[in-house]
Amino acid sequence: IQNIIQTHELRKQQDLSLEPKKTYEYKYVGLVNFGRGLPHLAESGVRLTCKVKIFSASAQTFMLQVSDVAFEEFNGVPGKSAFVGALKLAARISAQLAKPFMFEYAGGHVGNIQAPAGTSDTMVNIVRGILGFFQLTVKTTQNLYTVEELGLHGLCQSHYAVEENAAKEMIITQVVDITVCKEKAVLYRGMATAVPDEVAKEKGESIMATVKYVHTVKPTAAGGVITKATALEHQHFTPFNVKGGSFKMLATKELVFISVTNTTAALTSGAMEPKGNIVYKFVNDQANLPIMMQNLDNPIPRIVELVKRLAANNIYQVDSESTEDVMRAYQLLRVVPFEGLDTMWKQFAGNAEHRRWFLNLVVEVNDARVLRFLEVRFKAGDLGSIEAWQTLVLAFNHLQVQPELIEMAKGFLTIPFSKSDQFVWHTVVLSYGSLVYKHCAYYTPCPVTAVQPLLDMALDGLARASEADMVLALKALGNAGHPASIKTILRFLPAVAANPVALPARVQSAAVQALRLIAARDPHTVQEIGLSLFLQRDVPAELRMQILVIIFQTKPPMGLVSLLTSHLMEETDLQVASFAYSYLKSSARSTASDNSYFVSEASTTCNMAVKILAPKFGRLSFRFSKAITMDWFSDEFLMGTATEFLMLKDKADIFPAEMTMKGKYYFIGRILQLLEFGIRPEGIKELFGTGIPGFTGDLGLTDLQAVLKIQGWEKLPSDKPLMTVFSRASGQEWFFADLKKEVAFSPTAFKDSPILGIIDDLKKGYSSHMTKAFLIFETRYFQASTLGLPIEISKYYESVNAITANVKAAVSPPVTDHLGQLLTADISLETDGFIGSTKDLWMFHGINTELFQFGTELKTKAPTSIPWKFSAKMNIAEKKFELDFPPCRAPVELVSIKSDVYAVSRNIETPALAKMTPMMPNARDSNDEIVLNGSAIVKSEPQVVFPNLWTPAPKMCAESTVFGLGMCMESKLQRAYFQEEYPLYYFLGYTHLAINIVPVQPIKPVEKIHLEVNAGPGRHPINARQLLETLRRLSKVSVVRRHLLCVGSHILEASPEAVFNVRALAMGGIKPEGFDASLYYTPRAQLEDVQLIVSQTGEAANWKLCTNAVVEKAHVRWGAECQSYSMSMQVGTSHQRGTRPALKATLHWAKVPEYMVTMGKSIDRYIPGVALLLAFKEEHLSNHKQEMSASVVAASADSINVSVRFPKYTVYRQAISTPFAVANFQGTEATGNTTQNHA
Repeated sequence: IQNIIQTHELRKQQDLSLEPKKTYEYKYVGLVNFGRGLPHLAESGVRLTCKVKIFSASAQTFMLQVSDVAFEEFNGVPGKSAFVGALKLAARISAQLAKPFMFEYAGGHVGNIQAPAGTSDTMVNIVRGILGFFQLTVKTTQNLYTVEELGLHGLCQSHYAVEENAAKEMIITQVVDITVCKEKAVLYRGMATAVPDEVAKEKGESIMATVKYVHTVKPTAAGGVITKATALEHQHFTPFNVKGGSFKMLATKELVFISVTNTTAALTSGAMEPKGNIVYKFVNDQANLPIMMQNLDNPIPRIVELVKRLAANNIYQVDSESTEDVMRAYQLLRVVPFEGLDTMWKQFAGNAEHRRWFLNLVVEVNDARVLRFLEVRFKAGDLGSIEAWQTLVLAFNHLQVQPELIEMAKGFLTIPFSKSDQFVWHTVVLSYGSLVYKHCAYYTPCPVTAVQPLLDMALDGLARASEADMVLALKALGNAGHPASIKTILRFLPAVAANPVALPARVQSAAVQALRLIAARDPHTVQEIGLSLFLQRDVPAELRMQILVIIFQTKPPMGLVSLLTSHLMEETDLQVASFAYSYLKSSARSTASDNSYFVSEASTTCNMAVKILAPKFGRLSFRFSKAITMDWFSDEFLMGTATEFLMLKDKADIFPAEMTMKGKYYFIGRILQLLEFGIRPEGIKELFGTGIPGFTGDLGLTDLQAVLKIQGWEKLPSDKPLMTVFSRASGQEWFFADLKKEVAFSPTAFKDSPILGIIDDLKKGYSSHMTKAFLIFETRYFQASTLGLPIEISKYYESVNAITANVKAAVSPPVTDHLGQLLTADISLETDGFIGSTKDLWMFHGINTELFQFGTELKTKAPTSIPWKFSAKMNIAEKKFELDFPPCRAPVELVSIKSDVYAVSRNIETPALAKMTPMMPNARDSNDEIVLNGSAIVKSEPQVVFPNLWTPAPKMCAESTVFGLGMCMESKLQRAYFQEEYPLYYFLGYTHLAINIVPVQPIKPVEKIHLEVNAGPGRHPINARQLLETLRRLSKVSVVRRHLLCVGSHILEASPEAVFNVRALAMGGIKPEGFDASLYYTPRAQLEDVQLIVSQTGEAANWKLCTNAVVEKAHVRWGAECQSYSMSMQVGTSHQRGTRPALKATLHWAKVPEYMVTMGKSIDRYIPGVALLLAFKEEHLSNHKQEMSASVVAASADSINVSVRFPKYTVYRQAISTPFAVANFQGTEATGNTTQNHA
């Protein structure tokens, strides 16, 4: 008891304090490094060492002065590399830290901090890292306690444990839980439209961090003084789930007491600036790109040089080696004042290439300067319409989120130039709506003043009954997603408006879609509106289907789902019923995290709804509206994809009212909405409904000619489009356009139509070159570290695209009246050009300041290039096509990808000496240092023997000595794999994949390669309806063969002539070398025989391939006169009474070439392992030694059993989920229809 009392008395004397008139001196060491924490892998880091003096200015105000600064960098393999001093940078840091800082301190807590005028925020944050040791709550009566207190990481919970050592010193352990901070020192940029994926976070984290402090406090007469303190911070980051391996950050710092002396003289300080409290403050500097470091002084001459170089290097095709110059230009532009932007524009405006490149680059200035620049351009009218909308859409959508930018952007809604072109006006309005959405994502509550211009625009359009203005305003309101716009949107909706107004269908559709993003911000109100719309059967079917999707985006309660289900059971509109059923069914089977609502909270209700609705609506065909969702999500990777297709029909027309398709990508705890495309063929529906002269419904050439010569166009209103197309990116609509009837169908306007103008240009000879560089995304996440340095996780994805085309065409006879004349004309053209792109991806995890960068960097480059040169002749009516290509003279890389992970170190004093060490040593077979764009990829240490090294480098080529060319696929990988690092190690290491076209020594000289396709009038043309009918009846043959009827005469007649012929020839000799392929079709009683014969042409050529297919059987023979080798395949379906539907295929080979045997054996070795990874089981059920078979049997309405029998074993898996319902499973289970088994 006496000891407890003594300890209590001791603690009462040990409240942390700094005595007035005393000077405390400490040694401070801070170290941080980034890597994977595994043997033999490269890491990077820094070490900051200094002395710290603290002395009082008053009772609760103290001064801090730093001296003896040393700054050291590490880049290499731990144990083999050492820290290297960065003397110039150390001197620069020391100069800023030499002047004393002032801070308030009382009761163990740091108050307001002041810094000498002109001190950078980075230096202040480093001082915060030092002062963090003095931010300590000591309780005198408890050994274990938790408090919520301010610290470097924000307002967070700290867990304390207090004990006493043998020297009667207090050992205070403090663990800061930075995952539950109320005011966390983190910052997101570029993620406003990337929805947080809360469900994925429940399954695993991509980022985890812990901080631990240990203080040794010595009792003094005035209180306690810190004699030693250490801090340890861990951070784990991965693009996937941290459970499967991660990049690691380890930060340590130490403060060691040296001495305490009496303060002999007061230290004078100059002008001071307030810097706030102990919480880390982020530096708002968009120019600090983490993936490069360059001197930013005097940027304009360097930007001019870069623009000219980029224009010159990409004048015909993309120069993949210089695409990183785009990022350098972005960084330099972000430090140029507005006046500099205007000066460069005047310099570049007169050169088409320089002008285009500058406009591509300036959009990434991303603050008020770019808005002012564009405002000046719009008011001056010195941009073309295409330039204007392309520049503005990127500039608006890449802006920082700042309140003042909203006010500046409003001005574009009133500039006359904005309305000078339809696409420019659309872009201005839609982009403003997107800017409002991002603004509201960061500022809540979001002021209604931000969306007010769009509300006024919508109401003005309604008052003037302007369909175009109403649609545009509603689409912009949909982009904004502001809850305050609900009241206005209701005025455009049927059945829920206070004063309903008859409005066109697409206006009402736009109004429904305007609720799609509000659903996440005010789900309850949107549910009420949606339910009111959906339950009223007199509302158009299209609107009811659209609102149903939005209702489920609000994650409705189970009671509401039950109500919808009961209502659907009474539904009389089969379009609505079919759509609702298919939407519920595909969503309920989804594995994507944002659809987890269907498989968790409402799983029982949704599944019951599907079962209840299935007997009534489960077998409705694609003549009715459908919703199809296909997705994949991996808990190990915390990654997935999803694709959604919606087809909305208001009646059983061939054309739907609307079709949309969109994709999603799930990555690092976010849901990225990819491109979405939609089409509304409103005018076309009416046009086809009037009847088309000459239209038979065969969907063949005559029908196409009839459509192009259609005369019913004049019955359409002049303001109604034939169709509307639209696109969204990241959930934001950025483009929509109406196709007017005058473009192609009006004889009176045809001579002035743009299509005829294009044809005239092609006849004269047309040349075009276009380049487009843009930053697809820039996403950045910042978090404070215990050292006061910012941890940054960033992703940059940049693309440079180019297309060059030179075309000259001839049309005989010329087109004079309508486009249908092109179908019967002889057309010839000569063309050469290039289309391609290079995409650069960076992912950075490290420390990034304006002075230094270090960390781990993933760098990927993926060029794609398709050059062409050919001449062509064609006659569509006669079905004759001829192409001539020049021979292959040099290798052409079509697609490639190069990727590696580096330990990087850069500092502003010596940017040219930046280091990039491959994380895996010896990732390249090189003995010399490689310099890449000013950054040195340093040579690794001598080769290290990895126990788990995987280095495949396969190369496969298919070569033709006839045509003198080949295609090669090559790859080279280097991986160091660790079981505890799955799946991360799959993706880390050197990667090179490429597909190339290469020249091959030909048998004979090749002057050109000739390709000819002939299916002329004498070859029994077949149309689409005949083809579909034939396929339909062939499918019946495999099921009811005994009852097969012979083929009628609306199909092809027997003929010894080929119905289709393709010739590929190498021209150059007296007799061309190459191949001739002919397709023969011979209908017989109860059979339809299709034969394909491929023959080699040329001197002494006797190689042939003969294929014969009869219903479910196919036989292939090839070699000399088709006699050397052969194999056959048989496919059939079965469904007998009491059994489940099944499909079986059998492949049998009599004799095959040796290379196929070798290839088969190579593949065979991998099959058991691959099968195991795919959850298949293996059993030793042998098959015929020259045969393999596969069967697919319906296990349930949405799953199948698969079995594959190889010659020596069988692999199988049961109950595999399928994205689509098994055809007729429910119906056949119920009726037990009998069919003949042909398997």
